[in-house]
Amino acid sequence: MTTLAILVCRASFWLLLYIFVGYPLIMWLWGKLMHRPVRKQPILPTVSIIIVVRDGVRHIRAKLKNLRALDYPAEYIEIIVACDGCTDRTAALVRHAHDARVRLLEFPVSRGKALCLNDAVATARGEVLLMTDVQHKLSPLALRELVGNLGDPRVGAVSGSLELENVGSTFAHGVNAYWRYDKFIRHQESRCGSTIGACAALYAVRSELFKPLPPDTLLDDVLIPMDVAASGRRVVFEPRAVVWGETAQAPLDEQPRRMRAMVGCLQLMDVAPWLLSPSRNRLWFQFISHKLLRLLAPWLLLAMLLSTAYLARYHMAYGALLVLLLLCIGLVPFERLRPRAGRWLPVQLVVTFFYLNLYAAQASIAYARSRGEHLW
Repeated sequence: MTTLAILVCRASFWLLLYIFVGYPLIMWLWGKLMHRPVRKQPILPTVSIIIVVRDGVRHIRAKLKNLRALDYPAEYIEIIVACDGCTDRTAALVRHAHDARVRLLEFPVSRGKALCLNDAVATARGEVLLMTDVQHKLSPLALRELVGNLGDPRVGAVSGSLELENVGSTFAHGVNAYWRYDKFIRHQESRCGSTIGACAALYAVRSELFKPLPPDTLLDDVLIPMDVAASGRRVVFEPRAVVWGETAQAPLDEQPRRMRAMVGCLQLMDVAPWLLSPSRNRLWFQFISHKLLRLLAPWLLLAMLLSTAYLARYHMAYGALLVLLLLCIGLVPFERLRPRAGRWLPVQLVVTFFYLNLYAAQASIAYARSRGEHLW
C-alpha cells in the first residue's frame, strides 16, 4: 500500500509540474529554436463578420456601433447576426440598425450555436470569416491586424488577443493572471507552428477552410482552428488584434462559462475523435498537453492530497508537502474572511487556481452524466 501511495504521489506531482510548467517551457524553447515568422501582407479581402447571439438586447447596439468603427473599408465588410431563439428585442434592433451591410438570420426556436454558425457561414460572401460575440469590443485595428496574417498563404486562421477590463476583485486578478499565462503559451505555440484553438471573442478563418460543425459542438473556437491545422495551414496568434471584455468578479459568476468550456473540451472527443489520433492530428502533442491534460489536473491534485495524507506519517517530506497543500487550500476561506489578503499575487493565484480546478472537476462529472447536451 505504501509503495502504491508513493507512486501515485510522485506521478501526480510530476504530471502537474509538466502540465503547468514543463509544457509552457517546452513551447518557449521550441519557439526560440524553431521560430517560423509569419509574412504579413497589407491585404484587404472581403470579410463576413458573424455574430451568433441569444437574448443580446443589452449589447447588440454597442456591438454594431463598435463594428462600424473598424479601420477597414466599409464596402468590404458584411455583418451577419444569427439570433438563436431570441426572446427579447435583439432581432428588432438588428432590423432597425440602418446599416445596409447588416443581415439578420432569425431562428425562432433555439438550435444551438454550432448550427446557427453553419447557416450563417453558408450565406456568407466574404473571403474571410470573422467570428466574434456580442459582448466584446474590438479595437479599431483588430480586423486589419488579423487579415494581415492571412497575407501569408501558409496561414489559414488567426486568433485575436483578449484583454480583460474592470479587474477589481481577488478572483478577477487571478483570472487575469491566468489568462496572460495562457496567452503566453498560445503565443509560443504560434511562433513554432500553430496555436491550439483561438480566442472565442475574436478569430478569423479563410472561408474555403471552414467545415460545418457537428450539431452540438460547444467549442467552435477549438474545432474550427483544429480543422484548419489538419488541412495543412497554420493557426497563428496575433497579439495586436485586441478585443476587450469584462471578467467575472466572483467565482460563482465565472462558473457557467468555465463549466461550458471544460464540458466542450471533453465533448470534442465525441464530436471529433480524430483529434486523439497522432496520425491524423498534426498538433496531437500540443492538443493533449494544452487541452486534455488540464482536465486531469483536479483529479491529480486530489490524488496527491490523499496520498500525501497517507504517507505523512512515514516520511517528513510528504508531511511537509501535505502541510503546503493544506495551507494553499486554507487560503481560499481565509481570503473570504480577510479580503485585504487578496491584494497579494500569490493569494490571487492560489484562490483562482482552486476554483478553476474545482469547476474542471464539476465539468467532468456533469459531462459524464449528460454527455455535453447543453447547447450554450
